[in-house]
Amino acid sequence: MMYSLEAGGKRIRPALVMTAAEAIRGSSEARAAARPVACAVEYVHTYSLIHDDLPAMDDDDYRRGKLTNHKVFGEAMAILAGDALLTHAFSLIPQSVRQGVPLEAALAIVEDLSLLAGASGMVGGQVADMQGEQGMTTVKELEYIHLHKTSDLVIFSVKSGARIGGATPFQLEQLTLYARNIGLAFQIQDDILDLIGDESKLGKKTNSDVNQQKVTYPYLIGMQESKALVDRLTEEAKSAVSNAGLSNPSLLLQIADYLVQRDH
Repeated sequence: MMYSLEAGGKRIRPALVMTAAEAIRGSSEARAAARPVACAVEYVHTYSLIHDDLPAMDDDDYRRGKLTNHKVFGEAMAILAGDALLTHAFSLIPQSVRQGVPLEAALAIVEDLSLLAGASGMVGGQVADMQGEQGMTTVKELEYIHLHKTSDLVIFSVKSGARIGGATPFQLEQLTLYARNIGLAFQIQDDILDLIGDESKLGKKTNSDVNQQKVTYPYLIGMQESKALVDRLTEEAKSAVSNAGLSNPSLLLQIADYLVQRDH
């Protein structure tokens, strides 16, 4: 468990939890209250990566520049490590109540995580991705995969932070749109970087989508159209943040730009 948790990475999802909380409330105390949930989402994300890398899934040898979990500890232990991380994540969320988060908000966060990380969310996206390798051909189907496999956990991160900060229903709506769009833009950018990225910066092999015969946005709509779509989604995400009336939106705007940089 610790091998994969400490392997590095951008930590974007936990950063979004704490940044969204501070963006609503405008105080560093909100970030502290959000920390247990930030850890929980990193546990869930790490579990998903361990399982994604397994031979039965994407069959990857490297993650974040290090050997994947199953290459070091074996497949059975990698599966169990992922299971344990997912389970432990839910035990962290109640700790936020001890940091002053209202119980009703904590309950909503637990429900969000169950839905957005489960069969109707991230896991469902992974299932569709695997089925897609057997004949998926449309942009609509690919969008479904990216929205659930990637965007849903980003949505959870932003929504949970917003709930901790005391967001209004309108603010939750706008920040959900922001998260949806940056998650989709990030995954399309990942498709692009798989073709033209620098392996030393990515921490994993390039051309893995081609080698596994996966359908991607560049494959379906071309490289230039894919880049234009990333730009449009990013601008729409930033507009949603600007419309939300936040106390401190600057870091959310910076994260949107960071996620679609061309060189990582």
